[in-house]
Amino acid sequence: MSVFMDLNIISSNDKNRLKSIIETAAHLGYSTVAINYVVEPQQKKQEIPKPQSVSDIFDKFPIVQGKSSPIKVLNRLTIIASDASHFRPTNEYKSFDLVAVYPKTEKLFHAACMTFDVDIICIAVAEKQPFHFKRAPVNGAIDRGVFFETCYAAAIRDTTMRRYSIANAISLMEVCKGKNIIVSSGAERPLELRGPYDIANLGLVFSLSEGDAKAAVSTNCRSVLLHGETRATASGVVYTMKKPKTPQKQEESPVSKKAKTELA
Repeated sequence: MSVFMDLNIISSNDKNRLKSIIETAAHLGYSTVAINYVVEPQQKKQEIPKPQSVSDIFDKFPIVQGKSSPIKVLNRLTIIASDASHFRPTNEYKSFDLVAVYPKTEKLFHAACMTFDVDIICIAVAEKQPFHFKRAPVNGAIDRGVFFETCYAAAIRDTTMRRYSIANAISLMEVCKGKNIIVSSGAERPLELRGPYDIANLGLVFSLSEGDAKAAVSTNCRSVLLHGETRATASGVVYTMKKPKTPQKQEESPVSKKAKTELA
């Protein structure tokens, strides 16, 4: 059975609203959601919010529909970057499970694809994409394991945004060929959420194949989480993998000498 995820639930100071959205997501069958803290720096000095503890929202997490386990809630940071100085990873970024960037210019989109240490690159949904997607940076992001995100809640709110959402998504699909795509809600209210199978069908409208559309709300989201874990702990993983090799070689050395002696 597929594990479905929605990695973009917009953060709110209204805990009851946020709680209601997460409960709705669990009822619709999502096993994991991410509360998205969106930051749009207007000056070089950034103010990154501190994510609230999910235990402050729930005493007991709701059970996922069709499963016996409770929903998993993560924290995500999205930087809306219109200048290169807006994305400067600091220790504050490390407080989040996922880091995303929404580049507003072609130059920043190229940088996000090729060099920014992020898990997700967002594309426009509320306005016409201000630049054309090019194959080289998109393929560069795919090779680095970075995923592209399109959201559907804006399309529910407004017919004009719906046209932009579909047109921008199709423009991206023509370049990436359906690879490394996730579809999230970007929901601000419970009524803006849709079930995972409905979103898989929506993926067909975005020019995704049936398999890629389903992956966009399941396996691709899992890959995003793994990328986030690797980004945060890569140096530790390398260390723990190399550490046990040293005693193994030391133990093997006398054995090989013993074997040579016996053969002699």
